[in-house]
Amino acid sequence: MNSEKLNMETVDDSSIGSTFSEAARKRRNAPYGSDDDSYLEDSINSRSGDDDKKKEKTCNLVAFWLLGLCNNYAYVVMLSAAYDILETKDDSDGKNKTSHDIIPINPPLYNLTNSTSIDPYECTVISTGAVLLADILPTLIIKLTSPWFADRIPYDIRVAFCILTGVTCFVLVSLSQVVGLTLLGVVFASISGGLGEFTFISLTSYYHKNVVSTYSSGTGAAGLFGALSYAGLTMILSPRNTLLVMLVIPVLEGISFWVILDRKTFANLPRPSRDDIEPLLDNEPRRVENKLSVDNKLQAIKPLLKYIIPLILVYYAEYVINQGLFELIYFPGIWLSHSEQYRWYQVDYQLAVFISRSSVNLIQFKRLWIFAVLQFVNLAILMSESTLHFLPNIWIMFLIVFFEGLLGGTAFVNTFYRISQESSPKDKEFSMGVTTISDSSGITLAALSAIPLHNALCKA
Repeated sequence: MNSEKLNMETVDDSSIGSTFSEAARKRRNAPYGSDDDSYLEDSINSRSGDDDKKKEKTCNLVAFWLLGLCNNYAYVVMLSAAYDILETKDDSDGKNKTSHDIIPINPPLYNLTNSTSIDPYECTVISTGAVLLADILPTLIIKLTSPWFADRIPYDIRVAFCILTGVTCFVLVSLSQVVGLTLLGVVFASISGGLGEFTFISLTSYYHKNVVSTYSSGTGAAGLFGALSYAGLTMILSPRNTLLVMLVIPVLEGISFWVILDRKTFANLPRPSRDDIEPLLDNEPRRVENKLSVDNKLQAIKPLLKYIIPLILVYYAEYVINQGLFELIYFPGIWLSHSEQYRWYQVDYQLAVFISRSSVNLIQFKRLWIFAVLQFVNLAILMSESTLHFLPNIWIMFLIVFFEGLLGGTAFVNTFYRISQESSPKDKEFSMGVTTISDSSGITLAALSAIPLHNALCKA
């Protein structure tokens, strides 16, 4: 048989087939029983080496930035609206209604329960941590399960599902006057964001490493734009109408993925797995797919723990602060009401997250555990403030919140940037996706802690 027949070709690009054939040749010449995977990495790097020296296409950088923005937007808005979801609101006549009053036809948002208005906290009966739990628990479930089967679902189907659930989220939360349906809308936001983050971070493994930083920057922008747009629009519109306006975001997500992104890159250049690098002994073309076995995936998780554990701790401390303490740290007698202070804490935090998530091309950090230590210092300071009230004014509070956001954003982007740099090519897609459980795990634990913490402080 002619040697030409040993060359493996994909459906779309014969040059990739020749690259994999070279990988197969090195495999055959490797010592028996050798576990050295350099033959695979070298062959892949030979294909992508020239690309690494070039900048990614502008359209892809823009697309991933927008995908990060759109994917995290609903999640941020639900947290920014958490106090409004739980607090008593004014009806259209300007009269304060409680949950025992008749719910008006078009109230500004939701009547869950009375504010207890207990000094010095002005607590709601239910913590905003309850909204956080509804906003993050489905995300965690998705991220825990998706790495084991999502590679069998086409990206188009996954993204379409994310957009559909995103639309459902805004419609339910904006129109529902029933608390159960409102929280169901928050759950849909969680499903959309969780599957979206897993999908898009996994997708970065098919592109230049710079898309990791642009996607991360987009998620930071989502925090800033989401919190700021909600705080700003609710000054001129009711919270209900504000959320309806935000339906433009799922539409933009679809445009970013199907129109702006160069989808040929991941459609035509699948990554090889161990079992797919040997050529066929006939002329039939073969498309290589990256399907790691369960054992391969389990083995890939162990070296990721040095990234996963610090990020869990950072997000745990961060969200105990955001959803357990923000609503309890209130400065009376200033130009901002209690609910407005809560909203602008969120804006301040998200501004810092945006800046730090956009910084990885300027500065990188390797000792990720430092961010967890510093975030717990923030938690201790603000826990003390919630009970002792020693801060003289709200501006110092804004500085602390800003620093908190810088720590969280820097930890996030440096974690995924390092994985994109250090993971082997055959494991990179799985490694990037599975590490997304870190922030969701920390946030879920924080939500479970924030609720009893809120209740204990309010009863003190």
